[in-house]
Parts: sequence; C-alpha cells; structure tokens
Amino acid sequence: MCVFQLFLASLAFVYFAKAFAGAYMKSSITQIERRFDIPSSLIGVIDGSFEMGNLLIIAFVSYFGAKLHRPRLIGIGCLIMAVGSFLVALPHFFQGLLFRGDFSHFSVLDFIHYSVHDMHNVKSSFSPRPPECEKAAGSPMWIYVFLGNMLRGIGETPVMPLGISYLDDFSREENTPFYLACIHTVGILGPMFGFMLGSFLSKIYVDTGFVNLDTITITYKDSRWVGAWWLGFIVTGTVVLLSSIPFFFLPKSLPKQGQEQEEIQSKSTELATKTEQEQFLPEETQEKVKFQEMAKDFIPSLKRLFRNRIYSLIILASLVIVNGFIGLITFKPKYIEQVYGQSATKAIFLIGILNLPAVALGFITGGFLLKRFKLGIVGAARVAISASLGSFCLLAVQIFVQCENAEVAGLIPQVSYNPQTLLSQCNGHCFCSVKHWDPVCAYNGMTYASPCLAGCQTSTGMGKEMVFHNCTCINEAGLAANASAVLGQCPRKDDCDIKFKIYMALSVIGSYISACGGTPGYIVLLRSIQPDLKSLALGMQTLIVRTLGGIPPPIYFGALIDRTCLKWGTKHCGGRGACRLYNANAFRLTYLGMITGLYFLANTVWGYLYYSIVKRQKKIALKNQSKENGQESNAVTNGHANINIADIDDMGTECTI
Repeated sequence: MCVFQLFLASLAFVYFAKAFAGAYMKSSITQIERRFDIPSSLIGVIDGSFEMGNLLIIAFVSYFGAKLHRPRLIGIGCLIMAVGSFLVALPHFFQGLLFRGDFSHFSVLDFIHYSVHDMHNVKSSFSPRPPECEKAAGSPMWIYVFLGNMLRGIGETPVMPLGISYLDDFSREENTPFYLACIHTVGILGPMFGFMLGSFLSKIYVDTGFVNLDTITITYKDSRWVGAWWLGFIVTGTVVLLSSIPFFFLPKSLPKQGQEQEEIQSKSTELATKTEQEQFLPEETQEKVKFQEMAKDFIPSLKRLFRNRIYSLIILASLVIVNGFIGLITFKPKYIEQVYGQSATKAIFLIGILNLPAVALGFITGGFLLKRFKLGIVGAARVAISASLGSFCLLAVQIFVQCENAEVAGLIPQVSYNPQTLLSQCNGHCFCSVKHWDPVCAYNGMTYASPCLAGCQTSTGMGKEMVFHNCTCINEAGLAANASAVLGQCPRKDDCDIKFKIYMALSVIGSYISACGGTPGYIVLLRSIQPDLKSLALGMQTLIVRTLGGIPPPIYFGALIDRTCLKWGTKHCGGRGACRLYNANAFRLTYLGMITGLYFLANTVWGYLYYSIVKRQKKIALKNQSKENGQESNAVTNGHANINIADIDDMGTECTI
C-alpha cells in the first residue's frame, strides 16, 4: 500500500504546513496590530477573515468535492493558501519605513519640541493629510492582510473534509483513530514551529536593513516595537506551496486496506468494504452521476444530516469550545505581556515550546487509549467529556493567579481612564502632551508615560543608554534621592515571575488534558454519521464551527479587551492608534472570565450529548435482542459497543458503528 502511505504522509505534511502558517498568523497578531496602529477589535476582524474565506465555499467543496478528484482539489487548495500568504506580506513592500522621531531620543529639549509640535497638530487636525500618511502606520493598507488571510481560508477549505473522508474510506476501520492521531500529532508540530518562528522574527526590527539600528532606542520588550512580521509569511507560503505537490500525483480512489488483490481488480467490488460503515459510491458510478443530479440531492442530504440528533449536539459542543479556544489563542500573547509583564517575544516562544508539545502528546494519548482499549463510541465520548471537564477546572484556577498592575504615574495604582490625570503640578510648566507614550522608569520604581511627564530637565548618554536627570515629579514623590529615570517601563515585582511560572504550569497541564479528548471526540463525530454523508458532515461542521466559532470570537474578545485600555497610542498622522497599556486586572477578568464561561457551557452540552449516546445505545441493544432470526446482536459492555448511532426514528437508513 505504498500509494496509501504516500497519501498519509502527504496529508500529514499538509496539516503541518497549514498549521505552521496559521500559528504564525496568530503569533504575528500583536506585531500586525502595532505595525498598522489599529485596535484589538479591528485586528480581530483581520484574524476572522480566514474563517470568512472558509465560509464562502466550504459547503460546496465538501459536498461536490467528495464526488470529484479529492487529492487534486486538496493540491489546488494548497496553491491558493500559498498565494494568500504571499499577499499578506505584500504591504511591507508598499509601506514606508516605520522608523520615526518617536524612537530617536537626543535630548529632553526634543521631547518638549515634540509636545509643542503635537499641540500644533491638534489645532491643524483638519488640514489635508500629507502624502506620506497614505503609506504610514494606521493607513488602510491592512486591507491586503485581510484579503490575503481570507484567501488562505479559501485554500484551506478542501484539506480537512476531503482529506479525512478519503483517509477513512480507504483505511481499516480499526486503524482510523491511530491514523488520525498521527496526522494531528504531526500537524501540531506546525504550530510549534510557527510560534517559534514568530518569536524569532519578533526580535528582528521590521525595517532591518533599511535603517540604522543604532538610532532605534526601543527594544523588542517595548510595547511599540514591531518585528519582521512580513518575512514569516514568505516562509510559510513557501512551505505550503511545497506541500501541494504530492497531491497532483495521487489517484482519485484507492483499494481498501486489507482487501485481496482479486477484489481490488474486480470492478463491481473495487470500493466494497466488509466493515460496518459503507464507503462512498464506486468510482465508475460516480463518473456517471451528473452535476444536476448531485445538486438536486444536496438539500435532502442536509435534511438527513441534521435530523441526526447526536451530530447536531456534537456541532453545538464544538461551536462553543472553538469560541473559547479562538479567543484564548488569539490574545494569549497579549495577555501574558500585559498581566505578567513578559515580552511578546517570550510569550510566543513559551507557547511554542511548552503548550503545543503538550497538545501533541495529548493527541497521541487520546488515540492510544482508543486503540489500546478498543473503545467504541460510548467509551470515546466518556474520554472526551472527562478531558473537557479536567481542562475546564484548570482553566478556572488560572483566574486566581494574578500579578498586581504595573505602577504608572497618573494611571495606576489609582486606575484612571482619563489621560488628563497624567498632568500634575510637577510637570505643568513643561506643556507636555498626554498623547505621547514614551515610558521611562524612575529609580523609585514608578513608570512615567514620558520624560516630559516625569518633569525631567536634563539628560546624558545617547540611544538606548540615555538617562534623564533632575526629574521634578520623582523628587516630589519623595521616594528616592536619585531623581533620575531610564528608558522603558519598570519591571514587575519579583513575586510576579513566580506567579507567571504557576500560570504556565497550569496552562500546559490543561492543554495536555484538553488534547486527550481531541481524537476521541473526532471519532464520536465520524461514527455518528451515515457513510454517504461523511464528507458533507465534516464540511458542514467546518462551515458552522468556523463561521460562528472562528469569525466572531476575535472580534468580540478584541472589543471587550479594548475597553480595559488605559493608554492609547497616537498615530503618526493623527488619530487613535494601538493600545499601549491595559488595566491588567480588568484584562484578566474579561479574558479568562469569557473563556471559562464558554467552556462551562461546552461541558453542559457534552453532558447532554453523552446522555443521548448512552440512551441510544440501550435502545438499539433492546431492538437487536428482539430480533431472533439469526442476526448477530450488538455487544454492549462498558462503552465497548458496536452500535447504530444514526437516528433510526428519523432516517430510513442505518449507520451501524
């Protein structure tokens, strides 16, 4: 079965490639937000454009694609994904340099000049925009990223429904869980490399090679730093492009694993199986089916599919879980950065080397449990709901692992959303701009929004080594004899590092437990649908879950997170930019509170789903026992059962598992 092994390896590589590209997109969210100077709610729309692309064609690809050349459609989809990745990187070559005067500090007089100039800009805010603003940060060039990500979503559409159905059609039924576990395990390596690439490139300045880096006074730990986000999309696009090649050389159909050569050569039994689930129509019959006949059968097929109560409950549970997961993974780097004071680079790196390997190990464990104990659909559902409950409990505990807000004069600890509180008597004579965000750390441990707002009068040194002296606001605080400040925000208290380690430990364990239920949950889905509806069912699951579970969460999570912003940045050409500082406590309660609530709802649905499966099992067992005409009864023991999970009352055909 060399051809089947080639398909298995090719599908695993495609899962790796698409996950690699998708994870890099997630890891670059913060960099893109800063580069285009846009709020979290808008970055959520850009992130959701991938699911919008899926929405456009998923139903048609899943239904009609199952009757066409599935490997070739997957290859075409990979080509489209690659083009989308290259399109995302395109704005970098159209935009001007990000490097501005904001990042070059020469003296305190420059800051005072900046403040006066900023006040002048307010008075002339209705003047025509200069030409350079059309390409500056905050310009609409993020549209390219939006469209490129949407194109990636369109290209990814055939991979899951057509690839998994093709695999399940031509593999031994008892081998399917193991193959799925292997594919998902290889696939999870993609996010690992994606996040590691994102971490590496986020340390490289966005315009490296075009500016003198010695004049850049901020580091990658600064909230205004923008890494070389564009370079990663060129790399991921190339990998996806390479993954498409094998699928153009695979056949439309394969012999079923385990069949004798004579049966394979027989036209009438080419795709026949002796397993309990029937496969799709033979290739010869498929070729004679007209497009009009397939289209005419589309609506009745949908009705048959959604009459299946078990399938509908699985869709609902998946929908709620994905809402929580997408919100979790999209803003987790920002959460770690704002709540625990870690750099975005470190946050992305830790997610890549800790959380994702735990997820891979969880997928392997779930597949091993199914194969080792030969669990049926009830046993698989039992493993899935147990994993879901375990991860929910660990997630709830994370809410209580917190660090205190970083102290910023005028904003924290007396939390204020009014920028005018940055002004006081000690800096009133400086005519400082409250819009400017160029933080300095005083030797008393307090962060000030700018040297001007700290009342600094002199400075020494150049570039990153600049030190500000005679800061009147620091003297007024009376907490330090040294009235000096250095560039950057002050570090968090020592106990925050310990709390961060506790948070990461809970997060990694929770990721492992949650992933243990991934493969069993997928088996419950596969075994709950009629064989001829398999591709359509997987496609509709992808359509619904990605439409309602992939598009809205980044948007409403981002909008709610924006409400916790204490200090907004200002675009170079005017207008509100990206958020520079959040209320960490409000961020934590909003972010984790939303996720915990969604996971609680998902566990409630899983409980009802498990009850429905057990009830259906008992009903079928009683029906089979009443048949005494020699038909073999289904064994019902401890979740290791071969049962009919299709809705017998609502459907004319049975799907025996």
